[in-house]
Amino acid sequence: MSELLMCQNYINGEFVNSQSHLDVFNPADGYIITQVPNGTVSDVNDAVAAAKAAQHAWSNKSAVERGAVLHQVADQIRINADSFARTISREQGKIMPLAQMEVEFAAAYFDYTAEWARRLEGEVITSDRPNEHMFLRYKPIGVVAGILPWNFPFFLIARKMAPALLTGNTIVIKPSQDTPINAHTFAKILQHTDIPDGVFNLVSGKGSTLGPALSRHPDVGLVTFTGSIATGRSIMKDAAENITKVNLELGGKAPVIIMADADIDLTVEKVVASRIINSGQVCNCAERVYVQDAVKDEFLDKIAKAMSNITFGNGISAHDAGQEIDMGPQINAKAVTDISAMVESARAKGAEVLTGGQAPDQEGSFYQPTVLANCTDDMSVMRDEIFGPVLPVRAITDLDEGIALANDSIMGLTSSIFTTNLNSAMRASRELKFGETYVNREHGEAFQGFHAGVRQSGLGGADGKHGLYEFMETHVTYIQET
Repeated sequence: MSELLMCQNYINGEFVNSQSHLDVFNPADGYIITQVPNGTVSDVNDAVAAAKAAQHAWSNKSAVERGAVLHQVADQIRINADSFARTISREQGKIMPLAQMEVEFAAAYFDYTAEWARRLEGEVITSDRPNEHMFLRYKPIGVVAGILPWNFPFFLIARKMAPALLTGNTIVIKPSQDTPINAHTFAKILQHTDIPDGVFNLVSGKGSTLGPALSRHPDVGLVTFTGSIATGRSIMKDAAENITKVNLELGGKAPVIIMADADIDLTVEKVVASRIINSGQVCNCAERVYVQDAVKDEFLDKIAKAMSNITFGNGISAHDAGQEIDMGPQINAKAVTDISAMVESARAKGAEVLTGGQAPDQEGSFYQPTVLANCTDDMSVMRDEIFGPVLPVRAITDLDEGIALANDSIMGLTSSIFTTNLNSAMRASRELKFGETYVNREHGEAFQGFHAGVRQSGLGGADGKHGLYEFMETHVTYIQET
């Protein structure tokens, strides 16, 4: 039980003990790793108060000074990279190469964001009045509440913290109760940087308690959340109490359109990569396939063979044993139950299981890589987010049908098309109603882009120039010469 002292909330530059704790499990074997604080509304109030008190002085520093601190954070992440990767692999189940990539990506994200310090710009606006000057500038919003998911828990600290701090805000981070250990470990490395007390605060605990406390708090100026549509709706309702700005990345149901002229071997490689990354637990994962009739049989044969060859297991154990595997477990037993129910429902409606189709008889929360043929539009696997390594496939006659079916969704995060015809690619890019479209490649955004969904996949976005401006508000000054 000595590990209990290793994870404490971090408020106003100090580690704070808690009265109660939550167990954290390794989903690959079901064993308890450690316990973390089960934070309270009082903890949230203390964290927000600390962030509010620190924000004025932090915003008065130059952007270059704030950026220098972000570079220090990036340096500390790299110094502790192996430890972070192992923690992520244990608590989330991610295979070690992907965990290592997540840590590297987080460090690079802090450096990238810091480099925007000299690039934040306002505007000079032409006035209707003689001798009047109009200036539009961007100012920090104040206190940001960052509510994190469990699938990329460490990178999402960077995605929410780095732009918030560079633009002069302070932040309170609430990690997922499934994967909080990496965030508590992260708070410790901040002791080796020049980040002032109160600028970064961390409170872990149950989302049902801490989420509303943050979203309804009158001193929180922005709630940025990544997670499910249902939770996003709840956050919007809570934030409405104080007309608090929200930034939401929610669910995805990414369509893949495969045309008859596509390179099928390349397509199979990229679709598999887009389906099994992080065990299918990524919002921009390939979630449904629409393949043209002429190449349907070839695609199904090759994708079934490729998916049947996917290896899975305990990520940290495989790494320590020198074994290479392709994916780890689902986040918990409930996730496996939910995936199984969707597959069985599709099977009952006529879908054909080409490979996989069940949870393996082994320790941990695993589900087999699965391909479902003969899927129809009324099946849950074609309409609802699966968040697991299951690929439903439906035949189409032409691009018109593919685009129409792809757009027939309440979600609109990412999409893709495989074709060697430039006109088809450009038309799909123009007509697909999604925040992103990938052409002849796997699903996965770059942090200099702008990762944003439409419809019920969210509000606002993250990354790049446009992501930075999400964390600021405008102010216009009118100066009349006298």
